[in-house]
Amino acid sequence: MGTPEFAVASLKILVENDYNIVGVITSTDKYGGRGGKQLIESAVKKYAVSHGLKVMQPKNLKAPEFVEELRSLNVDLQVVVAFRMLPEMVWAMPTIGTFNLHGSLLPKYRGAAPIHWAVINGETETGVTTFFLQHKIDTGDVIFQKKMSIGENETTGEVHDRMMELGANTVLKTTQVIENGTYTLQPQNDEIATHAPKIFRETCEIDFNQPTKKVHNFIRGMSPFPVAWTTLEDKQLKIIKASKVLEAHDYAPGAFVSDNKKSLRIATKDGFVEVHKLQLQGKRRMDVVDFLNGYTFE
Repeated sequence: MGTPEFAVASLKILVENDYNIVGVITSTDKYGGRGGKQLIESAVKKYAVSHGLKVMQPKNLKAPEFVEELRSLNVDLQVVVAFRMLPEMVWAMPTIGTFNLHGSLLPKYRGAAPIHWAVINGETETGVTTFFLQHKIDTGDVIFQKKMSIGENETTGEVHDRMMELGANTVLKTTQVIENGTYTLQPQNDEIATHAPKIFRETCEIDFNQPTKKVHNFIRGMSPFPVAWTTLEDKQLKIIKASKVLEAHDYAPGAFVSDNKKSLRIATKDGFVEVHKLQLQGKRRMDVVDFLNGYTFE
């Protein structure tokens, strides 16, 4: 059960290790693209179809016809990677159970955006966790955890791509030990749990009246999606990539400082962020040099 590219790696590794995938459950097709006229299939569906796997795309996971079709597959084990919340009638159906791959070292960063929040908060380490599903989201007993570092300049997108492969290997290892019965479960400690709620576009505005490091972490934590932003002449300016400059100054936080050739800095409480890639409202994404070719700061 999965939808985005992140889930494809886990499905792929199970297929390549000769596991019998009796069904793939993913999101319904949606219209999007220019004019909303293009039918868009999930990455998981595309992979499943190309490998001749049975695909199911229920709108309602409690619908009797879907539940009956799922039951007819006689599933031993369900694997969930980047999917929706499941009703108990679905996750409790398999004879062995249902396990989930989560992009954090649970119980830290329970919720919808664990990679984003780990980067925003300046964590230097994260990882993946597999656990058996229970009633409350991301609270089940842990089967495996695998750690990975976060570089001080890495974006959420870069961490995501590395984690995708780590996650796939952890899904394979988890499936193998479940198959062999050679695992022990570790209950989560709710007292040290932290949360990673869903991020919305409207909460992505940058507050420059903070230390440089915090502003930089926020920008890289929101990149490449949904992207941190500020305003320039009443237009939204997305900051896609930036670096830290710890340098004393007398500018007000949020002030733009540029040589109008190669450099664009924005002042913070104790330094600057040096902008490398950006997007002004109504324009394409571009490097700062290309941007300054067509825009002059006073």
